[in-house]
Amino acid sequence: MPADSTPEHGEVLAALPVAVLLVDPEDRVVRANAECELLLNRSERAMVGRPVQAVLALPREAEDRAGRGFAAFDTEIETRNSGRIRVDFAQVELADHPGWRAITLHNAASSRRLGHSADRAAAARSAVGAAAMLAHEIKNPLSSIRGAAQLIADGAAPEELTRLVIAEVDRIAALIDRMEDFTDTRPVALEPLNIYPLLAHARSVALAGFARDVVIEERFDPSLPAALANRDALLQVLLNLLKNAATALGPRGERRIILATSFRHGMAVAPAPGRPRLPLPIEICVIDSGPGAPEDIAEHLFDPFVSSRPEGKGLGLALVDKLIRDMGGIIQYSREGSPHMTVFRILLPRATA
Repeated sequence: MPADSTPEHGEVLAALPVAVLLVDPEDRVVRANAECELLLNRSERAMVGRPVQAVLALPREAEDRAGRGFAAFDTEIETRNSGRIRVDFAQVELADHPGWRAITLHNAASSRRLGHSADRAAAARSAVGAAAMLAHEIKNPLSSIRGAAQLIADGAAPEELTRLVIAEVDRIAALIDRMEDFTDTRPVALEPLNIYPLLAHARSVALAGFARDVVIEERFDPSLPAALANRDALLQVLLNLLKNAATALGPRGERRIILATSFRHGMAVAPAPGRPRLPLPIEICVIDSGPGAPEDIAEHLFDPFVSSRPEGKGLGLALVDKLIRDMGGIIQYSREGSPHMTVFRILLPRATA
């Protein structure tokens, strides 16, 4: 195509960084761009030709203003695949095309985090969290070490106290090692990976330990191709998510975790602003029947030092997010289904032949 040629309308629509649905006069979806596929976790092929209400529940005010434009900012929308999402919603009638309209959806959480002030706030929150967590976690073992040293100085038998000192020092070292995982910027070695043996191994480890009294159900797409991933990193991610899910279930009630896989046609993201979109069709979901994250921290769940548990350090999900991004993928949190279940969705690139 000549460099000075005019782009086609479809090319412009596909390149927009905002989710767009084109709806005809019969209220059926005609087009959905790539950003819309990602936000709604649904391919364009699965949406085209379907009533728009089968894809997402429009705000009642938008339906009441048929034939006119409508906008709602930072509003909650119920989708059929991704549960409830907070978006900036706009509906615009197309001039010279009666009954046709375009619906745009902009992730409200993402848009609130775009400015420098939001970046600084997130950095400050992480720094404060790091200081508080380190102070709390290191103070206890240091107190034990000091007490043991005083007892030894007073003539107490040193054998057991020496073991206590060693154990507490090891605990501090393990915490520092875990935090150092975030500073490792070396490229991760990626390879074509059949994820099913890895999923089976992670499930066996969970059932033999932290999830021994939990039902872990498998819902697998048997035709899934190889993913481009790192075995050790992906195993660490899966075990972390399974452990989180088992902990979230609590001691009573239905204790069930679902491991699911599928191939998502048309799923793609840009790794950085201005970079081309990369397909991420390999989907792995860890689903549990627990209550999910509190609403006030759900948008920051993958930030360091954010945790819904009093004893939580807020490092697990932050490390999961880092490992998945190191492999060129993304991870998402949502509440989906009826009744709602907690879903952690991993999207990874497919290995090339």
